[in-house]
Amino acid sequence: MSTAQSTDVVVVGSGPTGLTLAHELALAGVRVIVIDKLADPNEHSKALGLQPRTVEVLDMRGLLGAVLERSLTQVPDAHFAGLPVVMNYRGWGSRHPYGVIIPQDRVEGVLEEALAARYGIEVRRSHELVDLEQDADGVTATVATPHGAVRLRSRYLVGCDGSRSAVRKRLGVAFPGTRTAFSGVVADVTLKKGADALGERPKSIRDLLGVDKAHQDRMTWPLVPLQNGLYRVVWGIYGRGETDADRPVTEAEVHDSVRLRYGDAVEVDEIRWLSRFTDSAYQAEHYRRGRVLLAGDAAHVHLPAAGQGLNLGVQDAMNLGWKLAAEVAGWAPAGLLDSYHGERHPIGASVVENTRAQAVLTNPSEEYDGLRAIFVQLLRMGPVSHYLAGMVSGLDIRYPMPGSGTDELTGARMPDPDLTVDGAERPLSTLLRSGRGLLLTTGATRRWGTLADAWAGRVDAVTAAALPDVPADAVLVRPDGYVCWAATASDDTAPERLADALETWFGAPGPTPPRSEAAPEAAVSH
Repeated sequence: MSTAQSTDVVVVGSGPTGLTLAHELALAGVRVIVIDKLADPNEHSKALGLQPRTVEVLDMRGLLGAVLERSLTQVPDAHFAGLPVVMNYRGWGSRHPYGVIIPQDRVEGVLEEALAARYGIEVRRSHELVDLEQDADGVTATVATPHGAVRLRSRYLVGCDGSRSAVRKRLGVAFPGTRTAFSGVVADVTLKKGADALGERPKSIRDLLGVDKAHQDRMTWPLVPLQNGLYRVVWGIYGRGETDADRPVTEAEVHDSVRLRYGDAVEVDEIRWLSRFTDSAYQAEHYRRGRVLLAGDAAHVHLPAAGQGLNLGVQDAMNLGWKLAAEVAGWAPAGLLDSYHGERHPIGASVVENTRAQAVLTNPSEEYDGLRAIFVQLLRMGPVSHYLAGMVSGLDIRYPMPGSGTDELTGARMPDPDLTVDGAERPLSTLLRSGRGLLLTTGATRRWGTLADAWAGRVDAVTAAALPDVPADAVLVRPDGYVCWAATASDDTAPERLADALETWFGAPGPTPPRSEAAPEAAVSH
């Protein structure tokens, strides 16, 4: 076994969650190693879309342009359980009120390429975690590689290694939940005939609905055009028993499913990839145990309803990244890293809950017809549609934090209006590309900007001419884009509250501590 290599953080898994986390850590100057057991980047993926909040986050870090270039299309609406009433994102104040249809492997490609170009970090492939041990100073990971076992010594380790997470299993963290006899299949195919009849890429989420209920145990969705002549096939089967639901998918099933929906009008030529999924709904009891943390599917799995899974993982990474970087840098206030579990575990539970509800509503059995009819009526009500659109998109997230009950901004995501700064117009989101906190003041509140001087290096103080469509004259925004303090110019308590918020989220005032050294190397055998 080779001598241990030392770093600040080891990220296990190079999906969207792991790559986003690595970006956040590297942006903050943290040394990070990303490992993945796969020999090559994944060329196939179940996920096929980005929700508006993830679009906002990518824009906030200057990655959105590359993602849009590789996307298939954008859709201005969403669905809940595939019901025939679409929801829009209007009213949530987003600069990007749309979903992006893009295969997950393309998102991973953008993130991995940017990680290498910006920070010189490359994913270490064919590196499989086989064991881990932690102590008071750090974590030792034993990793199998093509050249033999190696040990990686780090201050922290994060498992972003999917639903069968080796990290979670090694930690012994409970993963309670439920599943039924539902079995879904996703496949990418080329067509021998019928492509002309399927139309172009979707312009609305309506084009992805149109569920076929001709068979009481099966739901089939329309074929979705991907790229290079590929089409996505998705269907679900209910009530077959868990053993049957877990058996491998056959190519005959793919042909049969397409035939059931389209008859002889469409014929599959080649099946490039196929995979089975279930309505498993599990969540880790703890997202942190000592110096090891969980994010993405390693922390929660659920039915891939309304495309929430990839987005949930990316948001985990955004929440965790700056907090873990602060811990490594030595300026994190007490409890900051624990707030990752405190803030994200309830969000994960909410997604698990809403996808369980969607699983019931997609069951084609006649016994659920009445429930579906009621939900369709509810979705036609503006407030209900608005509520559910915010839920599935992540635009509604509001973290409980000091002051969140006194105004409508604190705890919520920061709006992204165009600002005039130093005579030039720019989107507010571009001010967060540093990965640091942001104290944004206006002419009337400029005097408060100097209060952040004691946190230089952790918080950027910027004065804009005004904050259009923002119900405040000054805001303090965390690196992940959520407001942790807001005030109007007439608020006499604002300076005191600002000082409290700065200490709560950015540590004690004074020079930013020098970066701590990585954990000492563990003793290893050769």
